[in-house]
Amino acid sequence: MGDVAIILKIMPESPEVDREALKAAIRAAVPVNDIREEPIGFGLVALKAVVVVPDKAGAPDEVETALRNLQGVGSAEIIESTLV
Repeated sequence: MGDVAIILKIMPESPEVDREALKAAIRAAVPVNDIREEPIGFGLVALKAVVVVPDKAGAPDEVETALRNLQGVGSAEIIESTLV
């Protein structure tokens, strides 16, 4: 069994959410390899996070759920996954 790299798109609740604090909360919640910012418009900036998890049933869903439950997160969804 190997690992799966997943890329998640995390949308803050509003443009006023402190992105640096949100990045710190994301890093504390899941084992993040990289986080990048993607401007959306009207001051809203999405975060794209790369997370590597074991290739087992439910692991990507656990990461997605953990991120959705963070304060300041409007939505979190897996946009890409690949075996590592």
